[in-house]
Amino acid sequence: MKIPHLILTVFFAAGTLTAVEPPVITAHSAILFDANSGRVILKKNEDEKRPVASTQKLLTAYIVANAGDLSQMVTIKEVDTNCEPTKLDVRPGQQYSRSQLLHGLLVHSGNDAARALARDNAGSVADFAGRMNSTMRSLGGYSSNFMNPNGLPADGQYSSARDMARVARAVYRDPVLREIIRSRFYTFRYNSGKTTTWKNTNRVLRYYSFCNGMKTGYTEKAGHCLISSGSYNGKDVIAIVLGDSKSRIWNESVNLLAYGLGMSPETMEKFRIPGAE
Repeated sequence: MKIPHLILTVFFAAGTLTAVEPPVITAHSAILFDANSGRVILKKNEDEKRPVASTQKLLTAYIVANAGDLSQMVTIKEVDTNCEPTKLDVRPGQQYSRSQLLHGLLVHSGNDAARALARDNAGSVADFAGRMNSTMRSLGGYSSNFMNPNGLPADGQYSSARDMARVARAVYRDPVLREIIRSRFYTFRYNSGKTTTWKNTNRVLRYYSFCNGMKTGYTEKAGHCLISSGSYNGKDVIAIVLGDSKSRIWNESVNLLAYGLGMSPETMEKFRIPGAE
């Protein structure tokens, strides 16, 4: 399926991108804001507590990146691999740098990478969850409670669009993470010498060059989620869309970005990446 054409068709047909009319959002929660000033441009149920799936890996990445020494090697343990469904398929005893695992976390959304990084950082997944909660509070977020580093379903785990906006803004301002989240592809080298190249799970990033991040998420309970960022003409915006359908998550996210950046459909078309898949 040629997703870029699907996005543009819906975008034009809906007629939602004008100078004064914001796009219609059917997702459960959403917030669009200026990444530099923090000014909110559009919001919907932004304080509603709900699961946010793998978008919370942005917080995991933020904590790990701020701990530093990303060239440090991490030895994979059996406990790191006890997760499904998306994995890097690393094996106990293998060693990878924190930087490699961060790329696998943010580009491929590896749940095993999240567990390995959490254990390496805090000693255990449970202790790392405590760091996630304290870090969220330090960012000014009080509508979240995290139980694991990857966003897989867990009783008592939730966040909100507004809290995730705080995380997204912090990540966007981190130069190391900024470079990772904008990667459309990443080649991972296993200890055996085998390599594999992953496409970023963010289709908006893969299809439009004005998009420069950030992170996808999905569980049955959370629905489809996407935190996306974009830049154009000196503006930087971030859109958080939580609890959308598979058929609408990309459309609604790209419409929000384009609206926040003040892009016309004709301008948006110029930024579509030829041959993107």
